[in-house]
Amino acid sequence: MDERVCSIVTRMVIHPLFLPLLFGMVLYGDVAYYAMILTSLIVHEVGHLIAAWLVKVKVERCVIMPYGGEIELRSGFALNPTKQLVIALGGPIATLGCIMVTPLLDPLFAEPFLKIQMILLLINLIPIWPLDGGRIVFSLILIFNGNARNYEFFLAISLILIILSVLITFILLPRSLFIFILSLFLLMKIISEWRYRKYRLAFEIHVMKRLT
Repeated sequence: MDERVCSIVTRMVIHPLFLPLLFGMVLYGDVAYYAMILTSLIVHEVGHLIAAWLVKVKVERCVIMPYGGEIELRSGFALNPTKQLVIALGGPIATLGCIMVTPLLDPLFAEPFLKIQMILLLINLIPIWPLDGGRIVFSLILIFNGNARNYEFFLAISLILIILSVLITFILLPRSLFIFILSLFLLMKIISEWRYRKYRLAFEIHVMKRLT
């Protein structure tokens, strides 16, 4: 790992909303277990950062979220969709790497570690924005049919699904407290992206056609 990778890794920060959530979980459980959760999230994000380095994309910042993280890229909407796909796949690949090394770990440590990796992988591969699965779908939309209207339709589906998740987890409270909080957080992110969609449509009209 060269100086460029070290530089982007140092730009990782933890989102303020993640800290009280993690602190609350520590109060009701094993500190070591939640330390593994945080470590797993960091490894996952390092996978994204290394992928960005491999495709020579400048990373402005990486924010650790309860579900994984979000990376701010200097290229923004102008980033090649193939590079977007590679970066989106970087995190799940890193988590898969953790799963593969689990058999080499101490059995007492391996079982909870494997459980964390599986949950992290499954959550992030859900095809809704802004999870990795959603970003992978969005990248494929741009690759095979670079029409921002398809993105708007995809975002609408994501919004509907996450609203259903909020309602279902609310009904199942208090057992579903963590998923409920996570769903609310994702809902806020999708609503923010939905409000921003018009700018993405305008970008496609004025810029994307010149890049394709």
